[in-house]
Amino acid sequence: MNIPLWLWIATLVVTVSFLLVDVLVIARRPHVPTMAECARHLAFFVGSAIVFGIAIGVLSGWDYGAQFFAGWMTEYSLSVDNLFVFIIIMAKFGVPEKYQQAALMVGIIIALVLRGIFIAAGAALINQFAWVFYLFGLFLIYTAVKLAKEGMGDDDDDDYEENAFLKWVTRKFPATNSWEHGTKLFTRENGKRIITPMLIVILALGTTDLMFALDSIPAIYGLTREPYLVLTANIFALMGLRQLYFLIGGLLKRLVYLSLGLSVLLAFIGVKLILHALHENNLPFLNGGQPIHSVPEIPISVSLGAIVVILGVTTVASLAKTRRDERVS
Repeated sequence: MNIPLWLWIATLVVTVSFLLVDVLVIARRPHVPTMAECARHLAFFVGSAIVFGIAIGVLSGWDYGAQFFAGWMTEYSLSVDNLFVFIIIMAKFGVPEKYQQAALMVGIIIALVLRGIFIAAGAALINQFAWVFYLFGLFLIYTAVKLAKEGMGDDDDDDYEENAFLKWVTRKFPATNSWEHGTKLFTRENGKRIITPMLIVILALGTTDLMFALDSIPAIYGLTREPYLVLTANIFALMGLRQLYFLIGGLLKRLVYLSLGLSVLLAFIGVKLILHALHENNLPFLNGGQPIHSVPEIPISVSLGAIVVILGVTTVASLAKTRRDERVS
């Protein structure tokens, strides 16, 4: 794809405009959004993503359109998995419901910035070193195995342990546990400047998404090598995440097989990446540094179909098991 500079700028301007409007509205009136409000916003973002994907297909070719839809659906499913951790973080720090929107909004902004950096770095690596696809593929397969073990394990998912960075922050800087300061990040007590729980929660959300980005960016580069499609798929996946949190937060527990489904999805993309790496091989110790053209490549149409089937089976199987368990109990 030959994306003109003005389109990159326009995409970023529209994204920043939506974020600014959200920030101003939430800052002026912290509140718990209604189901109708969440449904309207979520329908708008999902509908916009579908229209955008169709426009890409019409204007640039349906191969690129399929790449966008495959990337968007993959990023969206991984973002839903993020919501499990976000819910646990909110409960862990006792965030009042009316302040959760603000925390999520800033967390999403941090996520967009971090993913933008990862997308640029990933594009630079891919353009410079073809063998990076081997690393991406192996990393995704490793992550898939890890997710599958977690999905089949009996560990308590409600346990959240602060990462090393958060522990350093809380140890280094004096903090208050009171939410009386609302959405402020800093305040003063007894003449001393201290950090508030809101800042700690935002850092927890941001660093958590940083870890998730390590999976999602290699995954989407396994579906498309177009940085513009990678960026827009991530934007559309993250923009409706806040509304999705409030709309189906309580229903997420019903997706009992989500980790297993995502593990199959990531393993599939990991294999696709390795096959692509073999097809463009330039490693001197493998086939004399020559590409292995006998290795099949998985077309984007097959990838998109596989993603739809995997996510569909995961959802149906999860809901069926939940209903069966409810009848038994």
